[in-house]
Order: sequence, then structure tokens, then C-alpha cells
Amino acid sequence: MALISSNALTFGIRAFLSSVITGALLCSFTCRVSSPQHLSRDNTHVGIVFNVGGKDDNSYNAAAWEGAKRAQSEFHAMLLHDIEPGTPASVEPSIRAFAERDCNLIIGIGLIHKEVIERVAREYPYLHFVVVDSVVEESNVSSLVFSEQDGSYLVGIIAARKSRTDVIGFIGGMDIQLIHRFELGFAEGAHATNSNMKLLVNYIGVTDSAWNDPAKCREIALSQIDRGADVIFVAAGNSGLGAFDAVEVRAGTFVIGVDSNQNWIKPGHVLTSMVKRVDNAVYQIIRDEVQGRFLGGVHVFDLSNDGIAYAVDRYNVDLLEPSVISEVESAKRKIVAKEIIVSDPMKR
Repeated sequence: MALISSNALTFGIRAFLSSVITGALLCSFTCRVSSPQHLSRDNTHVGIVFNVGGKDDNSYNAAAWEGAKRAQSEFHAMLLHDIEPGTPASVEPSIRAFAERDCNLIIGIGLIHKEVIERVAREYPYLHFVVVDSVVEESNVSSLVFSEQDGSYLVGIIAARKSRTDVIGFIGGMDIQLIHRFELGFAEGAHATNSNMKLLVNYIGVTDSAWNDPAKCREIALSQIDRGADVIFVAAGNSGLGAFDAVEVRAGTFVIGVDSNQNWIKPGHVLTSMVKRVDNAVYQIIRDEVQGRFLGGVHVFDLSNDGIAYAVDRYNVDLLEPSVISEVESAKRKIVAKEIIVSDPMKR
């Protein structure tokens, strides 16, 4: 195995990259590691590769990182390594770098990892892999998926109850089916509450750069506000922070956060956050690996097991009347009981 330092170091895999990626792609990766010579077999080594946007996006990647750090603090027999690939072309070398070093558990955050993990897991059947937000049908892969449409339905109710203009907005990051789940659930929750509600929909782009463009998101949010929207639900990773900036400068408008609890970012301007508990999912899969209970297959996180939620805390409690919370909780119970079935565009 390769030498790995105890500090944040660069994986020396340029030679590997040249054989994998067409052209003169030179890249390096930051990885938190422990043993100075070889990966110690006395410990469980967990490697996590983030999505584009990085672990400091205050949203999707940040939630995954929180779960990994929680596991690290609890299980002293595990060592945590991480890579922020930056571009899609760097994902496969990142996953392979961990596999070549025999990390016990290798986690890919986001759809961008699906095909890579599918390939690499077949080549390393004795290692365990995790893919978030996609399904890979290999026995050594655990697929962590979420019912985002259900949580989006609930925040759609909140948006409809709080809107004074009967116009609300949705801003997605990359225009893909996964984010359509957020959009459609939000629309159904809002329209079930107020059939006259008008929904404005925009996407930031069709490439991975859509997750990391706060300036464009801010521009879109301001445009939606100019067209009457007073509540905007944003599901756009790091780009979404632009919508938070937009509502801060436009009195009487609100944003709804996503993935992590983002209520704290602009207190008083955030109605709630549709929380996707990637942190819990990542924590649980690491716990299972450390305890020798890793299980491949599909693991679903939804309203029934707190894999999906909406956030109420000291930052937004004064913005939500008890009657609104009561209505949302009633809808939540009906979704869990399957009395309300929220449409899932990924199953069409």
C-alpha cells in the first residue's frame, strides 16, 4: 500500500490519472489520514468522496460530513479520510485511490458516483462501498436513497400558508430527475393547500457547475421576487446560498432551505428547511461497518424513520404559527400512513 501521512496530504496518483482520463488531466486530492506508512489493519478505514461543491456547502455535502465526523468521534477504531474532487472528471480517480489503499468502506456522495462505484465495486469485491442518492445492484454496495418528495410536500404546505401573494418559487440546481422530486413534491403540497397558488420554477443549469453558482441563483431568486414570489424553496447545493442573499435584501420575502438545517444562515428570512438526513444515513452505514454489520442493498430514508424532516428551531419558531405546524404534522402522518401519496418523478 502507498505511503499516507497523518496530516492533510496529496494523494500521488497522477500516473494513475493519465491512464484513466483522456488528455493531460493532472489533479491531486486532499485526504485526512492517519498512519504514516500503511493503512493499519487494526482500524476501520473509511474514505468519503464528496460531490461537486465540497463539504463546506452548508447543505448536502456538509450534512454527509457531519455524519462522518459524528461516527469518527464515537468509534475510535475508525479512521476517516476525505477527498473533495472538485470536478466530475476527478471522481473516479478519487474512488480508485481509496480502493487501491484498501479502505474498508468507500462512500460516494451523490448521483455523480453511481457509474464509478458500479465499476470499481466489481473490481474490488472484498471492499464495501456506499452510494448516496442512487442505486447500484452489487452485493458489496449499500445504496442510500431518500423520499425527498415527501419532505418537499410538507414545506410546500408551509410556503402556501405563509405566502401573501399566492406566488411562490422553486429554484433547482442541476436539471435532473432527482431535483424534480423536490419540485414536484413542493408543488403538490402547495396546491393541496391553496389551489390558486402560482409556482415559478427555474433551474440553474444542466451541468455540475449548477451546484456551485450562488451568483446565478441570487439573480434567479430576485427575478422570481420581481414576478411576485414571496417564498422560494431552493434545492441547489452551494448555489442555493444566493437565494438566501436575495430574500435578505427584499423585505417580506422568505427562503426555504434544503438538505441541512439552514435556518441559522439568515435568521428571520428562512421559513424552514427541508432536511434530508444524509448525516444520519452516513453515520449509520459507518457504524454498521465498524461493528461488522455492513449490509448491501437499498436503504430507504423517509418521514417514517426521520430520514426526511422539516426544521423548527429557535431561528424560525416565531415565523410558523401553531396552526401551520399542526397542518403540516397532520399531512406528515397521512404520508406515513400512505393516505397521501406524493408523486415521485423517478418512478415514472
